[in-house]
Amino acid sequence: MTIVALVLQCLLIFAFFFSSVSKIAGAKMQVEAFAHLGLPQWFRIATGWIALAGVVGLIFGFWNEVVLVLAALWIACIMLGAVLSHMRVKDPIGKIMPAAVLMILALILAFIHFSAVTELL
Repeated sequence: MTIVALVLQCLLIFAFFFSSVSKIAGAKMQVEAFAHLGLPQWFRIATGWIALAGVVGLIFGFWNEVVLVLAALWIACIMLGAVLSHMRVKDPIGKIMPAAVLMILALILAFIHFSAVTELL
């Protein structure tokens, strides 16, 4: 299970790093996506920084499982917001699925390492 968790962690780090940077940098695709969702452009930048904080947490998670679980849950919450935003504008399932899959992967990662949190209780 450790290899699966490590692969998930690296996948989420890379996916969210590049997504965050493109949001912050104002990539045309991101600007258009947020406009389509009816969200202001300042929210695009804020979302980029918020997701980048999750990436930092996932990286620190290599050394601290509790931080990893919290970061994975943080990422899952961000993706829940993305799923709900797409549903709000009645996007087709094909546009909702990438965010939904990333949310599920983040939840799986949190679940795999959740025993580290329960040991603290």
